[in-house]
Formats: sequence, structure tokens, C-alpha cells
Amino acid sequence: MRIRLAQPADAPGIQAVYAPVVVETAVSFETEPPTVTEMAARVDETLPDHPWLVLEDEGSILGYSYGHGFAARAAYRWSVETSIYVQARARGRGAGQALYTSLLALLRSQGYRQAIGGIALPNPASVALHQSLGFTAVGVYRSIGWKLGAWHDVELWQLTLGTGEGTPDMPIPLDRLAPGTLDAAAALGSARLRL
Repeated sequence: MRIRLAQPADAPGIQAVYAPVVVETAVSFETEPPTVTEMAARVDETLPDHPWLVLEDEGSILGYSYGHGFAARAAYRWSVETSIYVQARARGRGAGQALYTSLLALLRSQGYRQAIGGIALPNPASVALHQSLGFTAVGVYRSIGWKLGAWHDVELWQLTLGTGEGTPDMPIPLDRLAPGTLDAAAALGSARLRL
């Protein structure tokens, strides 16, 4: 079992994790699962500026996490929005902790300053995960999304990844990080696995 950077070729496994979340829950506000081709494009568009990680077990994708730009305006470029999805059979066994720990370590190494997670409520497992990793609840969009016959709130969670005064350096693309950075981040996350 290992945590590694995703590739567009992982799209079938990523789509298999995500599609049931879209169809069966309000955790994602998408209403139609993206196709494998769409998922491959999403991975390709995310890398190398932001990490997209997968948890792989004997060729099967158990979950994934990624970061992407928080907002389009230039002043936001040091902030990222984070997402995580884990296959049902891997939930509650450290997969989420492992993926998010590795993701946050990479984001710190790249020089990002703030991570933002949005949680469609109710979702006690995601709330507990964000709390356990040091995120703080910073606000709620009330009745912001209609899905599965109900209005849902979205709670925003924020984690400071780095601090400092003055003009910050630009975030470092993944392919320009120091050798061993990805392996070190993966090892941090893997230590949290209970599978």
C-alpha cells in the first residue's frame, strides 16, 4: 500500500471512488459523476502546480486527495482548497488521515500559506478529520446547495500552512521540489494507516 502522485492513467480508479459519492450523497455538490476522461483531465490540470495524491493498494485506488487554487484572483495564489475522497471499505481506518497528512506536507513544502476545506453538512467524519489535523471552522454558508431533496449548509475550515511577513516567494511547482520531498510526505501519511 502506498501514497503517490496521481497520473491521468489513474482516472478509472479515481472515478470509481468518486462516482458513488456524487450519486448517493450530498458530500459532493456535483449531480452527475464525471466520466473517466473528465477525471483524467482534472488530474492533468491540477499537476504540477498543486498535488493530487492517491492511496493505492495492489493497483486499486482506495482514495485520493488534492489541492487546487482557492480563487482566481492573483492575491489568492498562496491559498489552496483541499479535497479528499475515500472508498467506503477504507473509511475509518486511517486512509483519510494518511492522504491528508501527505497532502498538507507537500503544500507546506511548496510554500502555500492557507488551506481551505469545504464540508457539505452533515458530515461528522469529515468534520472530525479536519479537526484532527488542526483545521479551524471559520464560517458556514447556510442552505447553499440543493441535493437529494434537501438544502445543505457548507462549513468552511481553514489551516495555516505557513507564516511570514513581507512579499512571499511564489509557490514551488511539484516538479521543482527538492529530491525526496514527495517520498518524505508520503511516509508521513503512510505512518497513519491502520489498514
